[in-house]
Amino acid sequence: MSRGGEMVYIPDDSDFSSFRDQCESLEGWHSQYNKGGVMVWSQTPGESRTVQKIKLRITCKDVPAATLYDVLHDTHYRKKWDSNVIETYDIGRLTANADVGYYAWKCPSPLKNRDFVTLRSWLPLDNDYMIINYSVKHPKYPPRKDFVRAVSLQTGYLVKANGPHACTLYYLTQVDPRGSLPKWVVNKVSQFVAPKAMKKIYKAGLKYREWKQKHEPGFKPWVYPEQNMLPSISLAELSLQHADSLENIDESGLAEDRTHISDDEA
Repeated sequence: MSRGGEMVYIPDDSDFSSFRDQCESLEGWHSQYNKGGVMVWSQTPGESRTVQKIKLRITCKDVPAATLYDVLHDTHYRKKWDSNVIETYDIGRLTANADVGYYAWKCPSPLKNRDFVTLRSWLPLDNDYMIINYSVKHPKYPPRKDFVRAVSLQTGYLVKANGPHACTLYYLTQVDPRGSLPKWVVNKVSQFVAPKAMKKIYKAGLKYREWKQKHEPGFKPWVYPEQNMLPSISLAELSLQHADSLENIDESGLAEDRTHISDDEA
């Protein structure tokens, strides 16, 4: 998401507008999957990019847009519903609607697990909500030996209200996994992993209100910035995370390990 330079910046209205357009437009996107209320599209990389974009959409009945927005923000709740998460936490706040965070996730066995450090920004706009991120470097959170540090070039969510009690969720991502992945992984992501993840978010939305009533129901720092107790950090502490500065591993020859099927895949 960088603006062609080396500076880390906080996305502004034009960035959110561009992100919304990408989510809603079908031009240049190729359908990959359309089952069970979930649609997946991919976009072939341009000449300057080698990493494809993937976009998903799911309609969430009986989940208000504001509730799903809370689900996507609430890191404590994420650990309850996201079985792919290994570790996630907020590092510090930049502004009332921007922070820096860490996320580590499980990859299909026998691939190495990946992690990210990202700058995240969010914008409620009328009855719609957007959250977008891109990878940055923080001196206190360098790559770890037990993970491959991946790079989010652009990732985000658009939650569009469908009346007061339903919404449509878009998820758009362009991530460099830092490595040559086997074709079975690429196919598995678009045909299984990504659709499954969207359905999990939907189910998490259905259960969130009941869970939140028992877990600090009034605590929503993404809605009430005065509740945010994270340490303040400045943009000067951050730098862009260039993919070519990270380890690049070749996992293209690895066969799928069917002996380590997660509960979600069984």
